[in-house]
Amino acid sequence: MKRILFLLLVSSVLYSQQTAKITYNFYSNGTPTGTPPLVLEASGIISKYINASGEMFYIDYISGKSYQSAALKTGEIITDEELISSYPVPELHSDTLTILGYLCKKAHVVIRSNHIDIWYTDKTGFKGTPAINIGPALGLILRIVRNGNYEIRAENIEIKPLNIFLPRSFGNIVELPYYRYLLTAQNYTTLTIFENQKINYGDKPVNIFTNEPDITYRFSEGTVILKKVKLPQNMGGHSVTAELTERSAGDAYDRTGSLFIIPDLTKDTSITFIDAFLNGITALPKYDARNKKDYRGITLTEKYTPPIELVRFITPFGIGSYNSQVQVYGVKWEDSVTYKQDITNMLPVLQGEVWFGVFIGCYDKGGHEVSLRLKYFPDDVPQESIPQPNGYIMPLIFTTNIMEASSQEYATLFETDTLSLWVDIPNGIKELTLRYISTGHGGWGGGDEFNKKVNYIFADNKLIYNYIPWRDDCGMYRKYNPASGNFPNGMSSSDFSRSGWCPGSTSLPVDIPLNLKPGRHKISVYIPLGKPEGTSFSSWNVSAVLTGKY
Repeated sequence: MKRILFLLLVSSVLYSQQTAKITYNFYSNGTPTGTPPLVLEASGIISKYINASGEMFYIDYISGKSYQSAALKTGEIITDEELISSYPVPELHSDTLTILGYLCKKAHVVIRSNHIDIWYTDKTGFKGTPAINIGPALGLILRIVRNGNYEIRAENIEIKPLNIFLPRSFGNIVELPYYRYLLTAQNYTTLTIFENQKINYGDKPVNIFTNEPDITYRFSEGTVILKKVKLPQNMGGHSVTAELTERSAGDAYDRTGSLFIIPDLTKDTSITFIDAFLNGITALPKYDARNKKDYRGITLTEKYTPPIELVRFITPFGIGSYNSQVQVYGVKWEDSVTYKQDITNMLPVLQGEVWFGVFIGCYDKGGHEVSLRLKYFPDDVPQESIPQPNGYIMPLIFTTNIMEASSQEYATLFETDTLSLWVDIPNGIKELTLRYISTGHGGWGGGDEFNKKVNYIFADNKLIYNYIPWRDDCGMYRKYNPASGNFPNGMSSSDFSRSGWCPGSTSLPVDIPLNLKPGRHKISVYIPLGKPEGTSFSSWNVSAVLTGKY
């Protein structure tokens, strides 16, 4: 009975209030932005509006609360509830300005370094703001100017009877960060490829290989996981990001990691790296090196297509597993590391059925745990640089010995050879680019890991690009490296600069434009490999992929 009386009382108050509809438009540097007009419905006790994305915003001046509400594509209603008093309080000024016949006062507020001027009036019987977090308690806001160049202007006020109510239900009340996450996540596509999968040393394959999708296969003593996944088609208007999360489950060292894809056997009758996983590394073609070592499957041949490396990453020293065992003053360890990289230029091969593999070169029974997600983000503004689904992709080089645990040779051939291969460029390719990743290894003072070495790239025996892959920002990743050695001089092993990598980070590709006509071309890479010392030696993990557009 009390609730009925309360609702009747509120209803009588609502109908006694003056109500209005205010229309706002948006401007940047005095020019309309193209955003649809915003219509605010306001009374003295409730205001509401709907933004261009369909979100509903309410302010209840009786309870002193605001509500931001949306209907998800699933039909679920989610709402964030906030106290009006929790918003930044503007500073009141003495300036005045007449807008649409109302004398307005000025207020100023700073929100995340944005300086915002607010023009509001308290000469009406209603309240409201076109931006729920900007001056909701001031009165009726008729103009907002952000940083002097972006404006929200009231351009029409229509005083008329309106029935303005709060919804009977706000659905699921959630915290603002989760509200934003749910609202945004429905707008992009997320595919989980691997979830907390173990990569270690000493485990035999646990599945019989059947070439079927959605089964995680384990190869090379457990150091490689492989799965066939069905990806969405026709995603040309999207940007694609790979997110690979890694946590140590026992291994304390920085290890080479690679996220790669392999052409599907059902689509390509040539040899692929799957042949090596099934039949041993000798199933792949041998590279004829002068030092007579047995390098297998490292370059494109007429019958063999190497893997396409999406992300090269280096694991940190023992993240997760060793957090509680090592304490360093002033450092709080992260529980895991997520390598997040834009791989949109690989979009032409990221559709349909694709084999995904992850390798970590470890020799520990506990090893590592990894999860992998792909996210396809629709582009708000069309970008000419985004490749189309029928774009050109051709893997050329992949020297990382992902079957290291099965005796695949390290990439030491640069001690005697320039690595070379032949590739046929088809007609009609535009914007031909070489996507090149290079990291040097050899973990002692004279090893290539700690010495700058020039990488030389040739096309048809002409030098087209040279650079030194080097990272001197490794100290930024200290919080990921609990098991890193700490030295009397104050340095940590994880802090040292290295040849193209840091423990706990990705090794970014270099994009090299190529001006090659259709036809057969020779691509070569030379790196002056350091001399071995005793049992220590240097090697270089190189991957190269041609990309282009038709």
